Amino acid sequence: MSVLQHKIDFVALVSVTMANANGDPLNGNSPRTDYNGYGEMSDVCIKRKIRNRMQDLGNPIFVQSEERCDDGCASLSERASKLLGKMTDREASARKACETWLDVRSFGQVFAFKDSKGKDAKGKETKGVSVGVRGPASIHQAVSASPIQVADMQITKSVNGDKSEKLSSDRMGMKHFVRFGLYKVKGSINVQLAEKTGFTQDDAETVKECLRTLFVNDASSARPDGSMEVVRLYWWEHNCKDGQYSSARVHRSVKVTQKDPSALPASVEDYEITLETLPGLEPEVIDGV
Repeated sequence: MSVLQHKIDFVALVSVTMANANGDPLNGNSPRTDYNGYGEMSDVCIKRKIRNRMQDLGNPIFVQSEERCDDGCASLSERASKLLGKMTDREASARKACETWLDVRSFGQVFAFKDSKGKDAKGKETKGVSVGVRGPASIHQAVSASPIQVADMQITKSVNGDKSEKLSSDRMGMKHFVRFGLYKVKGSINVQLAEKTGFTQDDAETVKECLRTLFVNDASSARPDGSMEVVRLYWWEHNCKDGQYSSARVHRSVKVTQKDPSALPASVEDYEITLETLPGLEPEVIDGV
């Protein structure tokens, strides 16, 4: 497996229909929006879904969801100690972590080792230092192409959790969702950092497949099957390590404009999606799931 040789940029267009793409815990778990009404999905949310897909595809993952735990470890600390607990050299620990876990060599991770050895800025030997791994794959916060309409639905709890609580069987609750939104997910993979973590071309192909199938096995009451879809994935592989163009310019080359700015978008067909030509750099355009 060869280490990545060429810089990669990507853009995924994601549609959200009658679903909560990413709830805000500080706002009653209502879909995230900015002050101008544009929908948002955090980079943490997107990375969580990519990690889940990595795991679905059979890759060892360090940051696992509790309900997806496949190694019996109850915490990240336990998982790190199980593999790295007897290691005292922090650089060797970082290499071992990158070799073992795909998400670590993709996104990076911070490990704290009580007995690890290192040196401070003056060259003095230290113990108990943290080991930071910078990953080559970076993900932006996703933003909708136009302001979204957030709807609220009042729901009832029809059963009691515990007879001893003597709770009413008709307690009220709220459910929040986006009627429709088209979000732009942007990201890049840096070659210099890939060389440090051992991120390979095969790993890049895995990330591409994870993005294409981002919402497979992700259904929930907030995101029913079919409500979240990767409409299209644009994948640029440059011909050099530093890239022929800046990531910002590459990401801007995908333009999404509303056909009728006065109407409320209800589907992808309500947008005009165009791709600016960048001489010498053609993307692979992939239909998502």
